[in-house]
Amino acid sequence: MRGGREIAAVTDVSLEVAHGECLALVGESGCGKSVLASALLGLLPGNARVGGSALLSGPRPGETTDLLAADEATLARTVRGRRVGLVPQSPAAHLTPVRTVRSHLAETVRELTGAKGRALATATAAAARRAAFPADHLDRYPHQLSGGLAQRAATALALVGEAPLLLADEPTTGLDRDLVERTVDELRGHADAGRGLLIITHDLAAAERIADRVAVMYAGRVVELAEGRGFFGAPGPRHPYARGLLDALPERAFRPIPGMPPELGDLPAGCAFAPRCARADATCATVPALSGTVACHHPVPAPEPAGHGLRPEGSRT
Repeated sequence: MRGGREIAAVTDVSLEVAHGECLALVGESGCGKSVLASALLGLLPGNARVGGSALLSGPRPGETTDLLAADEATLARTVRGRRVGLVPQSPAAHLTPVRTVRSHLAETVRELTGAKGRALATATAAAARRAAFPADHLDRYPHQLSGGLAQRAATALALVGEAPLLLADEPTTGLDRDLVERTVDELRGHADAGRGLLIITHDLAAAERIADRVAVMYAGRVVELAEGRGFFGAPGPRHPYARGLLDALPERAFRPIPGMPPELGDLPAGCAFAPRCARADATCATVPALSGTVACHHPVPAPEPAGHGLRPEGSRT
């Protein structure tokens, strides 16, 4: 930043997405989720620095590509769209303003599938239908689209290549509930076909619908990793922040988390969530490591197994 100041937007993140798996990355705005997705595809601004590695398997057995070390030519020609698809957070900004949606789709279909002539027109229409994009809007330009239509156009473009890994960054923004469910079900189908899906979302209902696992980010760090069924059901999240996200839902306690997330350039010492946490104490002056599945000095206790503490019938003391 100006004056040589640095901001750690994402710190010490370690995640895996397997073939056939959907990993949902959730958390409030400003937690670093979209920065992480942009880093994987080399789409960060020029003043960003990235460390570590991001290993993408394939295309041949046993072969991997380090996305963080790959040059722009490799990312542009062999990775983006082909091996990693992207549903961008701001789809209108990713569409060329002087080209129609049909033109965008046709070019993508031609480049990624080789379709030509009548087959190209048929495949273009099919790609639009897959994302519920209306056929009578295909000849419109990006500025003529609502936010929801731009979102569906971006989803259609991302699905064309059947990429082994799909990054969907807020893919349900601007959609009504029926379209949300249709969209996430289509994305889930991408994973069910043996591909990986990383969905970044504020829509916890959508995440609950399709996620195999959930990663919760706060202030640039992953604070909890959990199986989807246990996260949204029993035993529930163990990090107080993750528990607070669920409790804030109208269909649950409808109790918002007090306060606001910290600015990444002005993080508090120790646990970044401590100023908002009812469980915080002096121990929280140090940053908790992600131990097992949760990064917290005072996680919500896991429920005791049924019958815990009871003497089995017939036992003697």
